[in-house]
Amino acid sequence: MKPTPGTVHHVDPTAAGRTLAAFLRAVMGTSWSQIQRLIRGRRVQIHGNVCTDAGRRLRAGDVVKLLPVAAPAPPGPLDLRLVHVDAAVVVVEKPPGVTTTRHGEERAWPARRRQVQPTLDEMVPTALAARDAGGRRVARQRLVPVRAVHRIDRETSGLVVFARSVPAERILAEQFRAHTTRRRYLALCVGRVGAGSIVSHLVRDRGDGRRGSSGTDEGKRAVTHVRPVEHFGDDYTLVECVLETGRTHQIRIHLAESGHPVCGERVYSAPRGSRGTDASAAPRVMLHAASLGFVHPLSGADLDFESPLPADIRAVLARLRGADGTATPGPRGPETGITPPSRPRPPRGSTRPAIRPPRPRRR
Repeated sequence: MKPTPGTVHHVDPTAAGRTLAAFLRAVMGTSWSQIQRLIRGRRVQIHGNVCTDAGRRLRAGDVVKLLPVAAPAPPGPLDLRLVHVDAAVVVVEKPPGVTTTRHGEERAWPARRRQVQPTLDEMVPTALAARDAGGRRVARQRLVPVRAVHRIDRETSGLVVFARSVPAERILAEQFRAHTTRRRYLALCVGRVGAGSIVSHLVRDRGDGRRGSSGTDEGKRAVTHVRPVEHFGDDYTLVECVLETGRTHQIRIHLAESGHPVCGERVYSAPRGSRGTDASAAPRVMLHAASLGFVHPLSGADLDFESPLPADIRAVLARLRGADGTATPGPRGPETGITPPSRPRPPRGSTRPAIRPPRPRRR
């Protein structure tokens, strides 16, 4: 059976625990060798991400998609841009499609299996060694690992800092725990978004198996400050999001629950009845970690770094600007705000967080 464009298979509970190869062989009725070629040829996605690991165990609810042509090759260590390097830290621009660190169940994988889909923290040592060696290849056993102190989502691009020593790791990790780092993201969202602050408590399961706001004080407090940068009519808005806290998927959840999901989002949707649909044809979640600031763990100096929007986001923005010519700069004043929910604070399992208007500026 040949894969047809857009063929999608949903993993039900009876198929949970099977390997990707076994699942595809069962639904396609073809040989193991054909399945292996399909997977190694980068023609299989799980939840929108290319998977080249035939032995990956599937979970109930996973969405497996067969591609008509091979997906582009992922970036390698030599494709990484090292923004800042010193003896204590390294700041790097993470390309989309790369996981920051390994999930717990993947850490016991043999090296050969990990090399199929390397993570950012596994590629950075090679990039550092190549930089120091003038581009020459360095033996793997001589690579010095870096230490992750935070992470950004697989499909998110932008700035990530790693520690290069145990003391630096301890100090940086404490800054992230205390929310004293400075993080600013740019996101392209559905609908016309105004300025405001989104406040809620996030839980691992909001009632449907996904992360979200509890609607009560249960969970971890999360605060995202939103400001529009550019409007594309009433259909889309490029927004700036400043994190006061840094919870898993915080920006994606908050924007989706406020009725303005990030373009390309496949996990978190807007509440029922929300206006606007995503017809942007975004190739991934349009979210970019544009700036990162922290106190250097050794010198105590304040460091701030900026990262320009990557090519794929710029391409979507250019297409939107050329579609109707209605793109306008977003307002900066306190007179605009994210539209608050029209009903009282919902019970657990609902999808709208509490939203407060922006504070008036001091003059």
